[in-house]
Amino acid sequence: MDLKGRDFLKLLDFTPEEITYLLDLAAELKDKKKKGIPVDDLRGKNVALIFEKTSTRTRCAFEVAAHDLGMGTTYLDPTGSQIGKKESIADTARVLSGMFEGIEYRGFGQEIVEELAKYAKVPVWNGLTNEFHPTQMLADLLTIREHFGYLKDIRLTYMGDARYNMGNSLMVACAKMGMHFTACTTPEYFPAKELVDQCKEIAAQTGGSVTLTDDVTAGTKGADVIYTDVWVSMGEPDEVWTERIKALSPYRVNRTVMDNAGPQAIFMHCLPAFHDLKTKIGAHIGERFGITEMEVTDEVFESEQSLVFEEAENRMHTIKAVMAATIA
Repeated sequence: MDLKGRDFLKLLDFTPEEITYLLDLAAELKDKKKKGIPVDDLRGKNVALIFEKTSTRTRCAFEVAAHDLGMGTTYLDPTGSQIGKKESIADTARVLSGMFEGIEYRGFGQEIVEELAKYAKVPVWNGLTNEFHPTQMLADLLTIREHFGYLKDIRLTYMGDARYNMGNSLMVACAKMGMHFTACTTPEYFPAKELVDQCKEIAAQTGGSVTLTDDVTAGTKGADVIYTDVWVSMGEPDEVWTERIKALSPYRVNRTVMDNAGPQAIFMHCLPAFHDLKTKIGAHIGERFGITEMEVTDEVFESEQSLVFEEAENRMHTIKAVMAATIA
């Protein structure tokens, strides 16, 4: 499998076989790291990390993965680059291509990372856009496969706002890998019909399925994976908290949901999570709305069924695989 020079922008661009190859490579690199076997074949190369939206896991995963591979990194935060301000995206891509062997972008519209890739002469990797989060998907798929031993026919239910990057990406990932995806939320928060139809076509070829429901009992019954995300995404105004809490409180992941899924079910979350009041935002929302938990209860988050920290670690191993596979 040769992915040298390929961009990694969304899983829709990759075949199930290519995705499996990246997962296998990630598993191999993870095993070698655990055994202390260095894989620093990319010594002397460098990558640029553009972060218009800050992140703990994505930044750390890219930096540690690049270091493990022998590469240097340059981190450009929201104030550290003129991308889209004084310098066009196309010009930025061409400038960075002369200095780096790869470019990561985390920010806003998918069209930005797509334009970067169009003009860059080196691989471009999507660290998150409003529409897709493909590096998170590889980490999620690896975590599920590690736990169950396989991916095909796994039943994954996503609860919450499924209109944006996580709902979209999980639906695509499940369709590609022959899994059964359910978006369990209020109909106003279902993924876009065009993408749903596209994923249903893909699932028809792989043996998977796509289901949309607002019924929590039906939507979580027998699920192998219960997945959720924060109700208000980074960059959204505070005013939307009122709307989201009212609409999504029935879709909070709690013990009843996990019991309905069954003892085999695991809980996943891309993090950060508002499962208590130990953050500034959590404390503020708790005081404002009189709640102590949002998308997931602390009981579930801290339970043995929760694999959120294994999932977080796998961000690094899978991102390492993407860079190792695509840098020429």
